[in-house]
Amino acid sequence: MNSFALRLRQSALALTLSAPLMLTLPALVQAAEPDLGPLQPLIGTWKTASNGVDMAPGRTGSAVGEGAPAIEPFYEVRTFEVVADAVNASKQNLVAVYYSEEVFRSRDNAKFHDQRGYLIYDKDNQMVYNSFCVPRATCVVAEGKAGRKMTLTAPARGIGESSYMTANASTQAFTMTLDIGENTFSYSQNTSLKIYGKDFPHTDSATLERVVKN
Repeated sequence: MNSFALRLRQSALALTLSAPLMLTLPALVQAAEPDLGPLQPLIGTWKTASNGVDMAPGRTGSAVGEGAPAIEPFYEVRTFEVVADAVNASKQNLVAVYYSEEVFRSRDNAKFHDQRGYLIYDKDNQMVYNSFCVPRATCVVAEGKAGRKMTLTAPARGIGESSYMTANASTQAFTMTLDIGENTFSYSQNTSLKIYGKDFPHTDSATLERVVKN
């Protein structure tokens, strides 16, 4: 057998021996999926099961008057998807779920709130973070102990906003409670505002049900 034929035979043998290893790749990929802890049931798309309720400060010239409670029934659509993991300061290991939230007025189907953010799980320390921004030049980070039911609160430096918002509609505090089930989840949240020269509790609450499971 000449050297070329020998090399060809050796190559064919190597391919044959490697084939069983290739069959194990799907199992390896599956094993590498991140541990999302209590966030795992959220993956997919959700829609409000019945009208949510938003209470916000009335605008100047509105029917309720400037700074008075304005009640707005709404429905919303949220989508959650796994995006990345990260390591902070060489010690904190995180996995992130990206979400988009679009909120519509029930009376005319007009969108009046858009929110993009991350729910972030720290398995070692059993913490969850909600890091999000809204297109009013305001961003919030809230944190709390992980669980199917959890309360997340903005720490002292957890709120960022533009200089205009600081002067005119400043977010003073933020807290939310999440209750996550297999096919429904509910939340209630309170954003404490300083607006029109006084304090105002801007509140939202709703229950959503899964419409698409990823």
